[in-house]
Amino acid sequence: MKALIPAAGLGTRFLPATKALPKEMLLVVDRPAIQYVVEEGLASAADEVVIINSRSKKAIEDHFTPDPELVALLRERGKDAYADQVERAGNLNVGYVYQDEALGLGHAIRCAHEKTGSEPFYVLLGDVLVPDNRMLPRMQEVSDAHGGASVIAVMPVPDDQVSRFGIIAGCEVASDVWKVDSLVEKPALEDAPSNLAVFGRYLLSPRVMELLADVEPGVGGEIQLTDALDAVLREEEMYALVVDPKDGFDTGTVESWLETNNILFERSRSRE
Repeated sequence: MKALIPAAGLGTRFLPATKALPKEMLLVVDRPAIQYVVEEGLASAADEVVIINSRSKKAIEDHFTPDPELVALLRERGKDAYADQVERAGNLNVGYVYQDEALGLGHAIRCAHEKTGSEPFYVLLGDVLVPDNRMLPRMQEVSDAHGGASVIAVMPVPDDQVSRFGIIAGCEVASDVWKVDSLVEKPALEDAPSNLAVFGRYLLSPRVMELLADVEPGVGGEIQLTDALDAVLREEEMYALVVDPKDGFDTGTVESWLETNNILFERSRSRE
């Protein structure tokens, strides 16, 4: 089972900082944002994390490549703690596929179809961090309880933010689980079927990958994951895990990236 991390985007909201440095490599407290996501993927049932990369983002691959010379130099200088961290990052089980055209999230995921084969797979959006690594195992439990159904993470959002997100329609079947009937992309508040917004973590059945092959480009000429999820809902059940806003962090804008850094830095200090 694979955990897919789409990482081929341009990071335009962070320009000019991301002109030379991939957005995914921006520091969050003590490591690049994407390392949190890779570690989360490997802490789940996945046996490999697959980064869907752009060929121009070599820095991501350099970060996860062993560097024995740097490790040896650090140890020689008595900086063993740094050496351990560099060695650990270089030994994480990460593979790569490439998205050579920016044709949307659905297209990015489809680029990894040879990696996932006929198995379910996770999708972890790279600008969402879940530092305690507990969300994916809980999603797996929900899937197992419902015959291997697809599961998406959702989070309650304030009324003034509903129109910014994909929102689910459905019904509650447990204290933190909904059965999903449909997904509505960025509805007006008065048209929203709930306040539960899709949160950037997915556990998807193999059928979703198959359906992505047939999804037609939508707005902006992009192939959207939401369209494949809508299609799979006509064939299979889907569930949503309702997560606490304190358990996940959005780093997709400069403001949310700064806020995430502040919160996680204070948490790290409190553990010292």
